[in-house]
Amino acid sequence: MLRRVLALMLATGWAGAAVACPGAETACEVAAGSYLLRLPQGSESGGPLPAMLHLHGWGATAEGVMEAGYTERFLERGFAVIAPQGLPGSPGRPTDWSVADGQPDPRDDLAFVASVLEDAARRFGLDRGRVLLTGFSRGGSMVWDIACQAPGTASAYAPVAGGFWEPAVTACAGPVRLLHTHGFADMTVPLEGRPLNNGAMAQADIYQGLRLWRQVNGCGARAGSHVTDGPIWRKSWDDCQSGTVEFALHPGSHGVPEGWADLAIDWFLGLPPWPDRPQG
Repeated sequence: MLRRVLALMLATGWAGAAVACPGAETACEVAAGSYLLRLPQGSESGGPLPAMLHLHGWGATAEGVMEAGYTERFLERGFAVIAPQGLPGSPGRPTDWSVADGQPDPRDDLAFVASVLEDAARRFGLDRGRVLLTGFSRGGSMVWDIACQAPGTASAYAPVAGGFWEPAVTACAGPVRLLHTHGFADMTVPLEGRPLNNGAMAQADIYQGLRLWRQVNGCGARAGSHVTDGPIWRKSWDDCQSGTVEFALHPGSHGVPEGWADLAIDWFLGLPPWPDRPQG
């Protein structure tokens, strides 16, 4: 699979080719797993690059992230793109992340993602102070967990279509800068949450999760900014004591909406400096 993906990248002239790690074809290995990485064209002539690390959805792969249109957009705008590979939740099962949902975990993905970032920064000269951590669906839920439990892992977080799971999260380790994007018609991860497996596990209410983020950041009750003149409606709490919370709602279902990459990049690049992040 890795040979096929690399051949496709080179044959089609993608914005950035996969970078092979020493002793590997394309995948970079760390103690607990592997990741793929692409650099924007011309990056060898510049300074340390900002990076977007994206966690794929349930049953998906790092290779699929590298084939996504939003990956191309991040590369075109000068970001390195990192795609860690999830592990099966149990033998023979689809790939997953160690989301805090009361179920057995394939590994400690908080530690794994941190190790991927440190390894990628060391190997490829990335800017650890400019890392946007993103993810889709279960990957988005993992982003919420990382932001909550280890907020210094990245400089900002932009999950899509995934939030906390039950048991309910009632406190987080510290403030974050978070842009959450969700589909109004999402029936896979409904905004209001839902039980699964006959009640053995449950997706939590996205609105309750956003309320917790506002509390953690010390934000006011009302959003200070509302933008409704495009396909993605946005509420922004910018009066927080620390960090920021933004909610982007689109009319679609379970997916990454068109225009999300530029929305996330513009939001990330517009954030003020936060010199004490990341701390690991």
